[in-house]
Amino acid sequence: MAEEIGGHFLACDITDEGEVEGLFTTIASMGSLAAIVNCAGIGPPRRLLDRQGEVHPMRMFDLIMRVNVYGTFNILRFGARTMSANQPDDQGERGVIVNTSSTSAFEGQVGQVAFAAAKGGVAALTLPAARDLAVVGIRVATIVPG
Repeated sequence: MAEEIGGHFLACDITDEGEVEGLFTTIASMGSLAAIVNCAGIGPPRRLLDRQGEVHPMRMFDLIMRVNVYGTFNILRFGARTMSANQPDDQGERGVIVNTSSTSAFEGQVGQVAFAAAKGGVAALTLPAARDLAVVGIRVATIVPG
């Protein structure tokens, strides 16, 4: 698809700091970066305590947090560094980063404890990230589909 529209496709494990940093180094070498839509996320359902009495596995919770929160944070921080090198436009803006949360952050359903916690984390980091990056002309917003 990227080739079809004249774009680029770059794969990366967003939970891996080195890979994300390398991704943005590659992007910077291609030119300026004006927008990021940060929408990677996972959320396999699992109750805190299932019908057999088994507790929610910590490894599953950790994976969901790593992808949804740490991954979002990695893209946000390295993307912001890349955007900060842009020349500001007439309004002083250098770019925008849009993260993706979910209504589950506020209205989580049965089996969504880990997913809701992770998406709540994404929603909670938006305002302080926007305040941090406003001084360099980068806007941060989070959408909440659903």
